[in-house]
Amino acid sequence: MSKDFWKAGHTPTLLVSFLYFDLSFMVWYILGPLAIQIAEALQLSAQQRGLMVATPILAGALLRFGMGLLVDRFSPKFAGILGQVVVMLALGFAWLHGIQSLSQALLLGVFLGVAGAAFAVSLPLASQWYPPEHQGKAMGIAGAGNSGTVFAALLAPTLAALYGWENVFGLAVLPLSVVFVLFYLFAKNAPQRPKPKAMADYLRVLGDKDSWWFMFFYCVTFGGFAGLASALPGYFHDQYGLNAVTAGYYTAACVFAGSLMRPLGGALADRIGGIRTLLVMYTAAALLIAVVGFNLPQVNVALALFVGAMLALGSGNGAVFQLVPQRFRKEIGVMTGLIGMAGGIGGFLLAAGLGLVKQHTGNYQLGLWLFASLGVVAWIGLHGVKLRWRTTWGASNVTAARV
Repeated sequence: MSKDFWKAGHTPTLLVSFLYFDLSFMVWYILGPLAIQIAEALQLSAQQRGLMVATPILAGALLRFGMGLLVDRFSPKFAGILGQVVVMLALGFAWLHGIQSLSQALLLGVFLGVAGAAFAVSLPLASQWYPPEHQGKAMGIAGAGNSGTVFAALLAPTLAALYGWENVFGLAVLPLSVVFVLFYLFAKNAPQRPKPKAMADYLRVLGDKDSWWFMFFYCVTFGGFAGLASALPGYFHDQYGLNAVTAGYYTAACVFAGSLMRPLGGALADRIGGIRTLLVMYTAAALLIAVVGFNLPQVNVALALFVGAMLALGSGNGAVFQLVPQRFRKEIGVMTGLIGMAGGIGGFLLAAGLGLVKQHTGNYQLGLWLFASLGVVAWIGLHGVKLRWRTTWGASNVTAARV
């Protein structure tokens, strides 16, 4: 990073935005790594377990819209403080009073969705401090909080084995409290913030068919990443008999791959074009997931294929958001919220769908093949619009970016 970048904005706000996003994503995802222990304690079926791990994803997707409204109407810092308080109270209540039924686990998942909505807070909080020439770096640092899912996958099952899974909720409050204090002390709203958006702004962009294409493309890439991240602990346990801790380690490898490739995917899209990057990534993800669907006998082979698929999906996440600012320059705030919401809905459908398929067929084959088919549909759709995109808003005389 150049000295100009660090002087351009507000570094303390940028750093606490990252910490807030990182810890929020950790607890947003925490039911996934704990799914095996919780399912055994509550005697949940595969379908019920899938619904449990998918609920925070859906809640986070829908609440991103609400958190975005709070950011617009009040301020990013106010929304961030409120969100962190709600999440810590929910985790503390679950720790002190316990989870005795599926309905209580689902209710906790809804409150954890507030943590998943941190995307709508941390990115505006950081980016509003920085001029256009430094937006990419600022958004990249603040948005690197996807890595919080890796910590959850690595630590939650082990802590549950040592202290009990309900105590993990209480332990999670400790780092959240530290970050809350840092956020309260060091985060500052930018002096010049955009005016609040009207509901008509959201309805206006939904009238553009390109907005629906972008929502679908992100529904497959981020939805695939989030859905698999939540479902893989159960998959490795059911398919290969791995215990909760080992399944968490295997899942962490997959999640780390997807998180790592998001910023790298954006950089690759800058170099070769977002459309070309997405076409390659959809091809790779669809092929790898389809092969895993054959119920391979060796767990290490399945792990390698899932890692490859998550690398592709993570790269796709970065590539989608390389293209969005080129198409929706003036509506980037609105589109970020809508596309993020679509991605979360995709993750919910995948995680819940895999559990449903496992419950009714005895394995995950059909669910994995259906998801691979969605990758093919996304490839066909992107191939169909690429000529129009490259000759209109993506033309060389309109933008300097590679489209």
